Order: sequence, then structure tokens, then C-alpha cells
Amino acid sequence: MNTFKKLKPFYWPYVKYFFWSIAFLMLVTAITVVYPMILQVTIDDVVLGKKYNWVPYLAIGFIILMFIKGIATYINQYYGDMFGIKTVYKLRNSLYEKLQFLPFRYYDNAKTGDLMSRLTADVEGFRFFLSFGIAELIRLIVLIGISFAVMFYYSVTLTLVTLATLPFLAIVVYKFEKAVHPAFRGIRKSFGKLNTKVQENISGINTVKSLSREEFEIGKFNDSNSDYKEKYLSTSIIWAKFFPLMEFLGNLSVVFLLSYGGYLVINSELKPGELVAFYSLVWYIIWPIVNLGFVINMFSQAKASGERLLEVLEEEKEIADGDHSLGTEKLRGEVEFKDVTLRYDEDSKDALYNISFKAHQGKVIGLIGSTGSGKTSLTQLLTRFYEPVNGEVIIDGKNVSEYSLQSLRSNIGFVLQESFLFSSTIKANISYGRPDATMEEIIDAAKRAQAHDFIMELPDGYDTILGERGMGLSGGQKQRIAIARAICVDPSILILDDATSAVDMETEFKIQKALIEVMKGRTTFIIAHRISSLKHADEILVLENGRIVERGIHEQLVKNNGLYQRIFEIQYKDQAVIVSSQTG
Repeated sequence: MNTFKKLKPFYWPYVKYFFWSIAFLMLVTAITVVYPMILQVTIDDVVLGKKYNWVPYLAIGFIILMFIKGIATYINQYYGDMFGIKTVYKLRNSLYEKLQFLPFRYYDNAKTGDLMSRLTADVEGFRFFLSFGIAELIRLIVLIGISFAVMFYYSVTLTLVTLATLPFLAIVVYKFEKAVHPAFRGIRKSFGKLNTKVQENISGINTVKSLSREEFEIGKFNDSNSDYKEKYLSTSIIWAKFFPLMEFLGNLSVVFLLSYGGYLVINSELKPGELVAFYSLVWYIIWPIVNLGFVINMFSQAKASGERLLEVLEEEKEIADGDHSLGTEKLRGEVEFKDVTLRYDEDSKDALYNISFKAHQGKVIGLIGSTGSGKTSLTQLLTRFYEPVNGEVIIDGKNVSEYSLQSLRSNIGFVLQESFLFSSTIKANISYGRPDATMEEIIDAAKRAQAHDFIMELPDGYDTILGERGMGLSGGQKQRIAIARAICVDPSILILDDATSAVDMETEFKIQKALIEVMKGRTTFIIAHRISSLKHADEILVLENGRIVERGIHEQLVKNNGLYQRIFEIQYKDQAVIVSSQTG
């Protein structure tokens, strides 16, 4: 029950709907128990007692009860559903909000498909128990209680004989619950893995098809699907073991009832109508107890789902605003790293070692090095995507942790190595970081990123709706829209993480020409593999294995007999072709 206690803030504000639902549920349950009593009166008084003039009154009374029960059932179900729906609406919003503020470190290990499973299947499983499961449990308890009272009223001895199997039935139900909960938790985990496989396959379908790996992917999916099937079969085996035993104990109660009840009727100690009523009442007790397995099933699924939801809700944000965070509309862009060391987790080696440098306002810093040398990691510390384990990252004389995340990140324009575009209009994508941007500002940003011309060639121009992840555009077009998005924010610090890697040489020169104007007055970090992209930088930092091994301007570094010179010589032939095409 600790899981439900922790999730109380989500359902307790709507508990009034639950109480209204339960109030009408009580009425429905009470009317249900009246049925056997009407049957008893009909047999003993009307049929055997020959009071046939009672028939119209009993019939009318029965119809009225049915009408009342119908209305009560409607209200009960309506408020029950309202309780569950409003709860999971708030819960789903909180989960989504939490996911927005969790650090990059969390997403380094999280699986997209598993997260999707938590926000859909797990939330829905929890809702179903709130809407139906709790009310059903209360209904069973009330039905059993009222049925017991009526049965004791008719015959104490027959009640005790009939329900002699009840303790054994309770033991079986208890053992069933113990076995079924771990099974359902396994099903939820397996379903999350299955979702992940599907999501990864769909996202990487171009790679799958280009390498003819369809059969391999089918095999991977079959493995996950088989695991999901086996988990469900294991749960089915548990059901198959326990339910026949529960039904057997229930039927054994009926045997005791008919045997001893028949004996009492023969000896005139019990009326025939009372025996018939007793038979109905026994099933009002037996079936709820057997049905308790179904409720326990729902409870186990809801508990397993709740535990998975809490794993997200209780995840520490790690990176958050302090009590006295500074909010600033515009930063100057003075950046300094003082002996900064970064480690992604305790088990991994340092990604950056003792990084120190200073970038003055409006200067351009180039970052170059092999893959995994720490170029992107360095810039991610500026936006506090990660926190250093040692040292300080300073902007405008203050540690980045002193600024609010909102003011810090709104002053930094980031063009990632892999540009991501949302399934919305081009206009909305460019103004994503600044929703209040005017159309003129959006167009200006697109022109500076050399994107305006191809946008105007599209059927709907800036109102063209893009496919998922920008499908329908070339890699270069997507990259230029991403650059326009960063420009539109009008940042104090601009970070270009291999921003021109997906465009051809000619387009790269056009973008660089536009960026020279954009970078004026802005501190800019250019991460690139091509020397041509950063040779104009005011300072170039050469990284290798998380360390700065060289620093200086292009003209110095090409004569330094170091890593930069080796990279330059490898690219020299391509550079010569580019230079000749420019001068020619």
C-alpha cells in the first residue's frame, strides 16, 4: 500500500467523486441483496401460501427497484470513471513535466520505448484500478457482509455449515495474490522493452533498410515478443492453478448447502423459499471471494504500474535552480573555465580533465579533435546539461549554477550535431525558442542561415508542416532551419556543434558568410571536424582524450607540429580544392 500512499497527492483532490460513486454503489449492492428475499417471499407466501393477489405489487415493486438500480448504477459508474480519469490526467501531466526537467544524465540510460510504456500502459493500468478496482473491492466486501447478515437471519447453523470452506478459500486467494504480483511486474517490464524495440526500429528504419537488416530486426523483435509471451504464459499458469481450486471450494459450499439445507426443509426447520434464497445468497459470497482474484489481479497490475511511475516521479532532478538563482534578460557572454573536470557517472572515466580557458565577449572559440575527445561535453557544461565534478564554469564573472536555468539557457543558442525538428510548421520550428518572435524576425533568421530561398520554394512556405523529425527535408535543409532557430533566439553565446556537417562545401561557405555577421558581438563556440569551419576563430582549442593539448590561432597551429597540423595535412588536398574554387 506504500505505492498508493506515495501517489496520494494525485488522487486525493478528486476523492469526492470516489465517495459519491461509493454512496450509489452501496444502494446498488443493497438492491442486489433484495432479489433473493423477493424470491423467498414469492415462493413461500405467494406460491405455497396462495396469496396470488400479491403478484402485481411484487412485480411493480421489482420494476421500481430495477429503475432505481439503473439510475444508481449510472451515477456510480460516471463518478467512478471521473475519479480515475481526473487522477491520471494530473498524473500524466506531472510525469511529462518531470521528464522535461530530468537531467541529460537520466536520458543517457533511459529507453524511449520504456518511457512511452510508462506514460501510456502503466498510467492506464493505474486508472482502471482507481475507476473500477477499488469500487469493486468495496462492493464485494459490502455484498458479502449484507449476505452474511441475511443468511444468519434465515439459519445460523446452515450458514456455518455452508461457509465451512471459506477459510480455505481465503488462504488460496492470499497465496494467489503473493504469486501474481511479481508476475505482473515482470509483464510490465517486458512490455516496456518491447516498446523500446519497436521505437528504435521505426526511428532507424532508414539504416535497417539501407543495410538489409530486416531479418535481423525481425529476430530481435521476436526475442522481445517471445519474452513478453512467456511472461504472460507464466501468469496464465498461475491463474490456471488457483482458479479451479477456488471454484472447487465454492461448489463444495453449494454441496454442503443443498445437503444440509434439504435436510432442514424435509424436517420443516427451513422453508423452501428460504433455501432457494439461501442458494442465491451463497453465490453472493462465494463469487465475490473468487472474484477477489480478479480484483487482486487489477490491484497487482496497478501496484506494478504505480511502482514504475514512481521510479520516474521520484527521480532526482540533480540540476535545478538554487534558492537565490539570478534571473537576467541578457548576458554579456564572458566565459571562463577554471580547472574543470567532468565525469558522466561514477563508473566511467573522466570525459574532461582540468580544462581551463577564457573566452572574451564577442570572441570566436574553435573546438577541434577526434570523436570522443570532449568537444561537445565542454559546451554542455555552459548550459548546465551536466555538472562538473571539479572546477568552475563562469559566465560574466558568476558560476553558471548561480543563474536560473531559464535565464541561462535562453541566452545560449545551441545548434546540435544532429538537428532535430518537430512535427509542426517551419515557422514554429524556427521560433521554437522564442515563441513571441515576429514574422519579420523569423524570416531574417532564415535568411541569415541561408534557409529562406528553399523555404519559399515549398508549397506552403513558412507554413509548411514537416514530417516526424523533419522528414521531407534534406539533411542540409534541416541543419539550416536548426541554425535559423538558434539565430532567432538572439543569444549572447552561440554554440555550433558541427553545425555545417550535413551540408555541402558550397552551402557551408554561404552559411559561414552569414554566420560571420550573426557572430558579431556574440561569444561563439564552433565545434567542427573540418578546419575550414573554424580557421577564422580567435582561438582554437585542440582536444584529445578530454584534455586541451594545443591552443592558438590557425596560423600558429599549422606550424606547431602537433595534432592540429596533422589534421590540416589530412584535409589539405580538400582545402586546396575549396580555395581554388573560391578564387576562381
